[in-house]
Order: sequence, then structure tokens, then C-alpha cells
Amino acid sequence: MEQHKIERINELARKNKAEGLTPEELAERDALRREYIQSYVGDLKSQLDHTYIVDKQGRKRKLRQKEGQ
Repeated sequence: MEQHKIERINELARKNKAEGLTPEELAERDALRREYIQSYVGDLKSQLDHTYIVDKQGRKRKLRQKEGQ
């Protein structure tokens, strides 16, 4: 996610605490938050896709996603 979008999320959070947000700002904040969460989850999944477990014998195996998830 671009830095300017993160800064906008923080700006809207500060404004919400200070004076509240308009309906348009609430919609913008919600859309930016959804985008941030999707980006975070995607980055985490990518990192886990490239993670290996090494057992006591030194064998490497990839992490697998749990069934049903």
C-alpha cells in the first residue's frame, strides 16, 4: 500500500477523534482500511509461502495451509 494512503488513514483517524467525520469521509476511511487489510494479509501469505520448517534431522519442508482454510 502506498505511503500517502496510510497517511490519509491516519489523518482521518485523528480527525475522527477530534471532531468526527462526514459520511463521505467515513466511506473513504472504510475503503482505505479494507485495502490496507487486504495488502497486509497478502504480504503475510506471501511471506508464509516462502517459509520452511527444519526438523531435527535437518530436512526442510514447506509450511502447508490447514485444511478448510
